[in-house]
Amino acid sequence: MSSYENHQALDGLTLGKSTDYRDNYDVSLLQGVPRSLNRDPLGLTADNLPFHGADIWTLYELSWLNSQGLPQVAVGHVELDYTSVNLIESKSFKLYLNSFNQTRFDTWETVRQTLERDLRACAQGNVSVRLHRLDELEGQPVAHFHGACIDDQDISIDNYQFTTDYLQHAVSGEKQVEETLVSHLLKSNCLITHQPDWGSIQIQYRGRKIDREKLLRYLVSFRHHNEFHEQCVERIFNDILRFCQPETLSVYARYTRRGGLDINPWRSNTDFLPATGRLARQ
Repeated sequence: MSSYENHQALDGLTLGKSTDYRDNYDVSLLQGVPRSLNRDPLGLTADNLPFHGADIWTLYELSWLNSQGLPQVAVGHVELDYTSVNLIESKSFKLYLNSFNQTRFDTWETVRQTLERDLRACAQGNVSVRLHRLDELEGQPVAHFHGACIDDQDISIDNYQFTTDYLQHAVSGEKQVEETLVSHLLKSNCLITHQPDWGSIQIQYRGRKIDREKLLRYLVSFRHHNEFHEQCVERIFNDILRFCQPETLSVYARYTRRGGLDINPWRSNTDFLPATGRLARQ
């Protein structure tokens, strides 16, 4: 259980509660969650964060009516800056997007500007939005995370409670290495509903070599851990930086979609350009 799981800031969320679905535009449906909830226990403050990054959202179920009442569909790409005061709670985002379904907009650009304005207000930070017509995306291949996959190890695991113990003494040698490690075994649970969240993670670093077995055991220990996607990525970044002390570090997770949305947070302390193609499970 996370230390802030019962925090009063979470009391008003629609997540985990029965909800009426509205199909006419309603910005009040959007709800934010303070990033400070998980950053404070990690000793991270807004003016001294050890990383930069963004939360990348893909909106697969986005529809509205044009000025003549003809339905329009698009795939949306949203990037929410890591410095925003709030992250966007995903169920509220889904409900908000549903409110576009029977709402008329004059142009696609009006839709894009509306999304960007509302998300910025909810997040209290920078947000960029792009809308893609379906023919722009047709034929795109399924992407894959570049790097060495650490999943195929002949090891026994019987502990699925989150712990940083595995990262202690997880580096060896004095020689600096530069490598990218990938795992598809990341599984955590929603902070509120405890429903499973499935993801793939890419860890790129330069520093003393990290033991792959210990790293995998650490990632598997999230299996019963309750936090939002963005919070898990920041925790992983912070833990690796703290215990393994690499010179550079980038952590990027791509989660499977829920409610027509996928969330793909990344955090880095160096130059990093996240690949945005969807993975096999997305």
